[in-house]
Amino acid sequence: MTQLSDTQTVLLSNASKRDGGSVYPYPNTLTAPASAIAKSVLSLLKQGMVEERETTAICAWRADGDIHYGIFVTPAGLSAIGIGEPGPESNTPVVPTQQQPARLTKAALVLELLRREHGATLGDLIEATGWLPHTTRAALTGLRKKGHTIAKSKRGDVTCYQIGTQA
Repeated sequence: MTQLSDTQTVLLSNASKRDGGSVYPYPNTLTAPASAIAKSVLSLLKQGMVEERETTAICAWRADGDIHYGIFVTPAGLSAIGIGEPGPESNTPVVPTQQQPARLTKAALVLELLRREHGATLGDLIEATGWLPHTTRAALTGLRKKGHTIAKSKRGDVTCYQIGTQA
């Protein structure tokens, strides 16, 4: 069995919880330097536990012109963290899969950012979505209308938003 570092385990576990299996964005629980996380991802790529696929710019690992590539967990990666069971006639784990990986929408990304321990600033949300400030604030209003509680706090001089419970 492959020995995984703590960072690799967190990356695979986090990706396994996402509909599309994307490693990005990184979970807030990772405190390692970005260079160390990138080395962990490269190691997972070499071991076949994650793979590179075309994706949206939001979840991109790298870009080649206008084409963006993301990193997604593979069945081998899921098996390495104990998800899935070996198939009856092969060493390939049997994992529930979808025909197409679920597309991470900008609205879903906003919710994910707001659920972080320290929430997200308007700047964080704008950077992640590519929206203009008024569009981003309108999205927050839309979430409130859908029953989400959005708490505001200060992080220095900047307003920080965090999601509460859904009504």
